[in-house]
Amino acid sequence: MRRVAAVTLALLSTSLLAAQPAPTGEAVTFVYAGTLLAEPGKAPRGPSTIVIRNGKIADVRDGYAEPQAGAKVVDLKDRFVMPGLIDLHVHFYGIGGDPLRARLTGMTNDTTDDMMYAVSNARVTLDAGFTTVRDLGGDPRGMRALREGIERGDVEGPTIVNAGAPISVSGGHGDPSNGLAEPYFSAVHEHQINTCDGADDCRRAVRQQVALGAQVIKFMSTGGVLSNVSGGLGRSMTDEEIKAVIDTAHGLGRKVATHSHHAAGTKAAIVAGVDTVDHGSFLDDEAIKLLKTHGTWLVPTMLAANTAVSQARAGALPPAVIPKAEEAAANAFNSHKKAFAAGVKVAFGTDSGVSKHGDNAKEFALMVKAGMSPAGALQAATVNAAEALGRSAAIGTITPGKDADIIAVAGSPLDDVTRMENVDFVMRHGVVHKAGGKRQGFPAD
Repeated sequence: MRRVAAVTLALLSTSLLAAQPAPTGEAVTFVYAGTLLAEPGKAPRGPSTIVIRNGKIADVRDGYAEPQAGAKVVDLKDRFVMPGLIDLHVHFYGIGGDPLRARLTGMTNDTTDDMMYAVSNARVTLDAGFTTVRDLGGDPRGMRALREGIERGDVEGPTIVNAGAPISVSGGHGDPSNGLAEPYFSAVHEHQINTCDGADDCRRAVRQQVALGAQVIKFMSTGGVLSNVSGGLGRSMTDEEIKAVIDTAHGLGRKVATHSHHAAGTKAAIVAGVDTVDHGSFLDDEAIKLLKTHGTWLVPTMLAANTAVSQARAGALPPAVIPKAEEAAANAFNSHKKAFAAGVKVAFGTDSGVSKHGDNAKEFALMVKAGMSPAGALQAATVNAAEALGRSAAIGTITPGKDADIIAVAGSPLDDVTRMENVDFVMRHGVVHKAGGKRQGFPAD
């Protein structure tokens, strides 16, 4: 009898607690999930309730719990629910999918014009289910302003971790004066602060990007496909320059990403302590071994290589770019396939800005084609990406205490990963931005 009485009392207490109204000023939402992938990489749960308080996940319960008085209810009982996605390589200032237009307006657009594109790109990226991004190349002041505008709720977009302008040696990928006629070259070169030559100069370049608001540092250890300058994709920075960039950034509390294609630049960056290798188009056995030994993250950006080849064949890229695009695409797939099979740590990134913003989820199918399981690809865009950012305490899983960044799709992407290309529900920090495939009113109530 005592046991029955105790169980009855416990159930009564739970019922009374569930019925209590929310404290004044507290925003409470109950999300009903038909299938819940709370922690990608683990098995999904059946019918579940996610309790959200003031933009944070407060509880995750089995079944459909009775909502407390005054709580909002979001019914996703017919949906597959999971954490918001994370893209570790985007360029919101890039006119994704339209490189010819970008070239034609390069000498007439101001940074304020580019900001209008960035605002739009941020919105469509959030619509696609990406609630956090790492922007790896845009106007430093502009990206800082966009990042803060989103956090204030002035405009819609994902949480942004921004790099500012990437650090490059003169004439390397990221030097904005590449390919310009002499009168323009002189004007642009005079105002560059992200290019550097020699270790001391590279320390200065890193410090200036941090001073302008960079939360992460990106540098170019090799040549790049889309820089309008002849030459290949080989290593462009010395050991001393690479070490100066990484050590200075780490000393200022910033993680470091390197743009790297050929293996020599990749290996030098890994040995020097870089946090992520982005692209990694030419990974040899030694580079793969170093990635594993040092625990360095690979961000494959497979979508970018395919997009660049399509653009080159359509005549939208300058002649100097075409052989580089074809070389990178021809090698990247096999490099990534070998890395996946070897068990290299992989985090999701697309290089959107080369491809069209909002198409980020097309990367999933490419990862699966290269040998990753759908479950592994989803983990790369949530749990792994959050760890690579150093933000696992806030994002990456649907766990009490974390940000209420939640998305939903129709059907299980564990069976068909292309379902991620049609996200029809998006919540960021507890605010619903998209439901039923339609964007919600903004600003939100």
